[in-house]
Amino acid sequence: MQSFIHIESPNYLKSDNLTSPADWGAVFGNDRSLALEIGCGIGDFMVKTAMDKPETNFIAIDYYNKGCYKTCRRIDKHELTNVRVLREEARQFIFERIAKGSLSAVYINCPDPWPKKKHRKRRLVNRQFMEFLREYLVPGGDFYFATDFDDYGIDVAGMLPGVEGFENCLAPDLYVHDLPGYHLSKYMLKFMAEGKRIYFVHYRKS
Repeated sequence: MQSFIHIESPNYLKSDNLTSPADWGAVFGNDRSLALEIGCGIGDFMVKTAMDKPETNFIAIDYYNKGCYKTCRRIDKHELTNVRVLREEARQFIFERIAKGSLSAVYINCPDPWPKKKHRKRRLVNRQFMEFLREYLVPGGDFYFATDFDDYGIDVAGMLPGVEGFENCLAPDLYVHDLPGYHLSKYMLKFMAEGKRIYFVHYRKS
């Protein structure tokens, strides 16, 4: 069992201190567009993306305390003011703290693939989740999904065309193995260095 790391960072929030839904304009001190990364890992993707997009406010969530700690350290080191980090489970957090029709983008990078067939129903991204998420995106809001697990990538790419209210930004391809301008995490780079491929999917709320 991993020891719990206390996080002392001005960019780390606790959901219990937020309203439902949260007033993110008050949290950030401005009314810029709002984006969410689900599963921020150690924060390398989030930091690069937030530096690229200072006009956007980012919420980075992860279920693991250690990931939140490392993400906060990276954010603080780069003195970013447009990212807040929370230790949360995705569905409950979105339902309780995000106003419907308010997210300009959602990023999900290399989530747990639950590789055993009997566990695949535990995967985060499925039709039910996408129908749920659609309600929280602004019209034209972006959904990005990346995975290092072949079966998960092909499964999500095959499922999304059947979900109403989204258009494929990669058409006619269902997925690509290279997405120009999209930052790669250290985990992705390590995986690619082994000669393996990342599956990228990009849809937009129509």
